[in-house]
Amino acid sequence: MIENYIKQPTAFPLEGKEPWEIVRSLNNILYRLMEQLDDSYTVKDGIAIHKTAVIGHNVTIKAPAVISAHCFVGSNSYLRNGVFLAPAAKVGISCEVKTTVMMENSAVAHFNFIGDSIIGHDVNVEGGAVFANHYNERKDDTVFVIVDGKRVSTHLHKFGALVGDGCRIGANAVLSPGTLLPPATVVKRLELVEQDRQKI
Repeated sequence: MIENYIKQPTAFPLEGKEPWEIVRSLNNILYRLMEQLDDSYTVKDGIAIHKTAVIGHNVTIKAPAVISAHCFVGSNSYLRNGVFLAPAAKVGISCEVKTTVMMENSAVAHFNFIGDSIIGHDVNVEGGAVFANHYNERKDDTVFVIVDGKRVSTHLHKFGALVGDGCRIGANAVLSPGTLLPPATVVKRLELVEQDRQKI
């Protein structure tokens, strides 16, 4: 399924996995990737940062994380619980990025929360957007996705979005848990995307 959203190959091993399976096992995947990195990375305490990456002032990065070549992470941002930034990915100031893969040349602007998500190539996310990863209003908070018109369980309590290549997400938009955005989708500013409308 994921090949319909993100072109391959990429800097991250997507083949043969559903997006929620990647999120579930992201920490283990990142530690395995670190074993294959060359000496252009500085690796310490489960965090690998390429020597060409730019990390702003007062950034907090919690292991595991891989920050690739020519990435940028803006001041006061917080990366945690497994983050992979492919080459030339950019995270703006004061963002929180949790358990997320960002592909090449994608960018999230300032004051974003990106939770438990996979973001394709050349995606642009304007300021203040939220990729929500949890339903706190549902008795059963398992996240479902809509695939070919069918409601499919991720078997996860936290899963954000799969965002295809070339998508554009407007300022202060909200992607509800379990959002699947085909390539080149445009989400308007202040728009709520809620694909799984079944209330539990």
